[in-house]
Amino acid sequence: MAEKEISVEEKLKALFEFQEVMSKIDSIRTLRGELPLEVQDLEDEIVGLETRIENFSREIEDFETKIAQHKNEIEEWSLLIERYKEQQNNVRNNREYDSLSKEIEFKELEIQLAEKRIKEFAFEIKSKKEIVDSSKAHLTERTIDLNGKKSELDEIIHETRTEEESLRNHSLELEERIEPRLLAAFKRIRKNARNGLGVVSIERDACGGCFAKIPAQRQLDIKLRKKIIVCEYCGRILVDNEMKSE
Repeated sequence: MAEKEISVEEKLKALFEFQEVMSKIDSIRTLRGELPLEVQDLEDEIVGLETRIENFSREIEDFETKIAQHKNEIEEWSLLIERYKEQQNNVRNNREYDSLSKEIEFKELEIQLAEKRIKEFAFEIKSKKEIVDSSKAHLTERTIDLNGKKSELDEIIHETRTEEESLRNHSLELEERIEPRLLAAFKRIRKNARNGLGVVSIERDACGGCFAKIPAQRQLDIKLRKKIIVCEYCGRILVDNEMKSE
C-alpha cells in the first residue's frame, strides 16, 4: 500500500514547529554565550603556563647542577695550586719551577673562567626564577578564572540539560516528518539567515525575518498553504501568522 502523501500544509507546520524547537535550542546556547570558548581558551592558556614553568624549572636545575660542578672544580684546582706551590719549594732547577708556575697560572685562569660561568649561571637562574614566579602567579589567577567560568557553565548546563535533551529528541522526531530535500533547504536557509531563522511568519504585512513588505495577493497565497513560498528579499520560508497560535 502506498504511503499517504503529506500535504504542503502539514509540511509547513512541521517546518514551523521544527524552527520553533531549533530557536529554543539556540536560546539555550545563547544563554551559555561565549563560556565554552572562554573555558577552552583558559584551559589552553593554563597548559601553556604549566609547560613554561616546567621548562624554566628544568633549566634552573641544569644551571644549578653546572654551578655545583664548577664549584667542585674550583675546589679541586685550588688544592692543586697549593700543592704546586709547595712543590716549588722543593724544585731542583728553574725549569721545574717554571713548569709548576705555568700549571699554577693555567689553573688560576681555569678558576677565573669557572667563576665567570658561575656568575653567568647565577644571573640566568635569577632571571628565570623571576619568570617562573610571575608565571606561577599568573597561573593561579587563570586557574581561579577557569574554576569560576567552569562553575558558571556547569550551572547553566545543569539547569538546561533536561530541556535541551527534550528539545533535541523532539527535533529528531520532526526531522523524520520532513522530506530530506525540504529539510536540507531549510537548514541551508537557517545557516545563512540572521538569528538562525529559516521559517518566519508574516508580521504586520511584512516578512518576519527581513521586514520587507509582502504584497496582499502573496499573503493570500501563503494563507492558503498550498505551496512553499519564500521571501523574495531574504529567501526565508514564509507562513501565515495564524500558524503560530495553531
